Amino acid sequence: MYNTDLPTRAELPSTRKLIRSTLVAAVVAAALLVTVVLPSEYAIDPTGAGRLLGLTQMGEIKNQLAEEAALDQANDEATPVVTTAPVQVMEQSEHSQTLADASSPQEAPPPPAEETTTWRDEVSFILAPGEGTEYKLTMEEGAVVTFAWASDGGPLNFDTHGDGNGNSISYEKGRGVPDDEGELKAAFTGNHGWFFRNRNGSDVTVVLRISGDYGELKRKL
Repeated sequence: MYNTDLPTRAELPSTRKLIRSTLVAAVVAAALLVTVVLPSEYAIDPTGAGRLLGLTQMGEIKNQLAEEAALDQANDEATPVVTTAPVQVMEQSEHSQTLADASSPQEAPPPPAEETTTWRDEVSFILAPGEGTEYKLTMEEGAVVTFAWASDGGPLNFDTHGDGNGNSISYEKGRGVPDDEGELKAAFTGNHGWFFRNRNGSDVTVVLRISGDYGELKRKL
């Protein structure tokens, strides 16, 4: 039976080569950790390379999903059981009610409020159960937009945030919110907007209206 010959001492790598190979492997591993693993898993991007490669956005979405799951669990554990006590109602006699109606002046209903905002963009989209999407505006630092969004079919989880040039910020978060409106002021030059997720058991239709100082409206997901 033929056995493979053992390498001679001269054929074995020297200690210096082993140390050099180990150092090279450590440097490569550290580079991958900083440029790939940290941005994609934890949205930590000290070099900015992760955002250029689209990895930091993946990490931000993972963080959002983890926060939503934690909020859902905390809400389920903290929801108290509410017992409604019976309420006694005092009934007025027909004669007393007639006198009260006669003595009370009849006020005319207020006229419907006129919508004064002229929207620059209006988008409508449908989110399936568990689905999420993101709409971003390109904005300069200090720019302000007016917005209003509403959902039909159930409330939504949302995160109003921004990113760009290595910066990131979360302006507001909400869970189980049917609608929202207000102003968004850019903290820095970059992309600013909303992430929506449907945690209901059925489709939800969302209408988003925007007006103000911004360059472009883009759907990210």
